[in-house]
Amino acid sequence: MPVDLAFDDPTSDVMLDAAAGVRRSILPGGVRLLTQADRTVRSATLGLWLPVGSRDERPEHAGSTHVLEHLLFKGTHRRSALDIASAFDEVGGESNAVTAKEHTLYYGRVRSADVPMAIDVLTDMITSSLLEEEALATEREVILEELAMAEDDPQDVGYETFLADVLGPDTSIGRPVGGTAASVQALTIQDVREHWAEHYRPENLLVTAVGDVDHAEIAQLVLAGLRRGGWELAEGALPQRHERRAHSSEAAATSALDVAGIAPHRLERPSEQNHIYLGGAGITALSEQRHTLSTLMSILGGGMSSRLFQNVREQRGLAYSVYSFSAAYRDAGLFGMYAACRPSRTEQVVELLGQELAEMARTGVSEQELSRAKGQINGSFALGLEDTSSRMGRLGTVELVHGRYTSIDETLARYARVRAVDIQQLAEQLATSFSTRVDVGPAA
Repeated sequence: MPVDLAFDDPTSDVMLDAAAGVRRSILPGGVRLLTQADRTVRSATLGLWLPVGSRDERPEHAGSTHVLEHLLFKGTHRRSALDIASAFDEVGGESNAVTAKEHTLYYGRVRSADVPMAIDVLTDMITSSLLEEEALATEREVILEELAMAEDDPQDVGYETFLADVLGPDTSIGRPVGGTAASVQALTIQDVREHWAEHYRPENLLVTAVGDVDHAEIAQLVLAGLRRGGWELAEGALPQRHERRAHSSEAAATSALDVAGIAPHRLERPSEQNHIYLGGAGITALSEQRHTLSTLMSILGGGMSSRLFQNVREQRGLAYSVYSFSAAYRDAGLFGMYAACRPSRTEQVVELLGQELAEMARTGVSEQELSRAKGQINGSFALGLEDTSSRMGRLGTVELVHGRYTSIDETLARYARVRAVDIQQLAEQLATSFSTRVDVGPAA
């Protein structure tokens, strides 16, 4: 059975899954620690998570979470930027960070013997970064180049525009994670420091570790690193629940049979193909339909045997790249389909994309398709279990998104219970949620 994760017991220390070696503790200061011990490997992946992302920014500080993530690699009171980079390079490890809409993650992957070093460096970064004006000036230029690089990629531009149109371009969740060139230019070092002071606190911190690790040892190393950085870790402190206000999209829905009637949001780019995004509002990350949605997406456009690939590419040769996708957050979600084709084929491809989902809503899916999708999902899970990084990410999602632990076997059992009728009902729901089309390509 799923295990709810405690927030109101400062002494909580629970073996969530003895068979898989998953343990969770609340440490002094309200720091949460989840580990999964695996003695079959001689390495570990570590993650330090903060439940703050781009949607938590004030509009005038858009992009500050991403800027802060960059600056934490630029030096601390104990280490220069080169020291931080060299620490992992000289042991053959890797370290990086990710800013998302609802969290920020700093991670490292190293040999077991180098785990103390990795924790020392990562905790040093989040507690003791210098956050200097000079570093901001330099890194701002790097980030502007990063944004420019994304602008040069029609797929990046199309997806970000699609997401904003579905979720609302004027909402915090609809804004780009990295902000805009204008908002990044406007950020001051004081803005970034205030953002750090507000969110980088022990009661917000989650640490995950998977591999050849010992839970008690990781706890000691994390606490020692945080204390070296000057964080006060009070006994009995509780972790912070990070509630988010409900989000609602204002987008109007239309019928899947009338997708041609959706006026495209057209972005002109000097490319040979037209990049098409078509879809609308989906389900949240907490929805009981999320396993059904994953199965539906596998059948619709999740691989070479999917309906979109077979119908649009294999049978008609209208596109090289075609697939379906979804994104889910605690209080919002979206679904979509993507295809890239020569401009003259755009309307035919758009019609086929809409028809595939409409047909699934009308006639359902076959048992063969359902079985194949479940096999694909089971295989993906099995392959993911071979990778300590993916397991580390799963623990973070369990804690920050779901608030309860579900074992791999229980999760796969939920997928096994998905029925053809469940997929058809969800397809009917999605087929009446079409609201958005984005085209990125050459001028007509």
